Amino acid sequence: MVGTARKRGRPTEEKISENQRRTLAKLCVFIERNGFPPTMSELGDLLGITSASAFNLVKQLERKGYVRRHARKARNLQVLREPEQEFAASVAVPVLGTVKAGPTMLAEEHRVGTITVGRSTLRGGSSNGKLFALKISGDSMIEAGIYESDLAIVQQQPIAEHGDIVVALTDGEATVKRLYISSEVIELRAANKEYRPINIPPDCDFRVLGKVVGIVRGYEV
Repeated sequence: MVGTARKRGRPTEEKISENQRRTLAKLCVFIERNGFPPTMSELGDLLGITSASAFNLVKQLERKGYVRRHARKARNLQVLREPEQEFAASVAVPVLGTVKAGPTMLAEEHRVGTITVGRSTLRGGSSNGKLFALKISGDSMIEAGIYESDLAIVQQQPIAEHGDIVVALTDGEATVKRLYISSEVIELRAANKEYRPINIPPDCDFRVLGKVVGIVRGYEV
């Protein structure tokens, strides 16, 4: 977190107004989705105000240490920090394709869209972990409440613990299953009695891509 310099006894972190918070939220979502900041005209359109009013709000955020403007750049905004309340509210997650909750299949690792989800719906992940989403195909995880056409929100991480629901690669094919680890065996287990566990032999090319930390119902890619 980047703090602000003290000026004439002012605290290093100032509270921001609801309009300023909304502006900061729109900035963060735009940058997350596009990889670059909006122009003042684009920001004004997002907020439903004039570009001059948007510029005034950005100047207020800059004065309070939340953003920085770089001279001689058309897209010159950089977010330095987010207020705790806004960070906890929502996050934009890239949707990368489809993964099978059933017999394994190769995940289509290309971006097909973006979804904004509330952080309050995410469970068991770190506050700053990188997230991606995959659409579920299949019925092997229905007893865990994961159904056909749901969207699995996944925190990208190379390791997981016993009992975690994960997206894993086995010999190049991706699947969503619960990870089972013992001293004798590693298995990917379905949450459907119709499916047998997938045993992971020592010579298998096995990788955990991430841990499922949330579900969005019936998402249409």
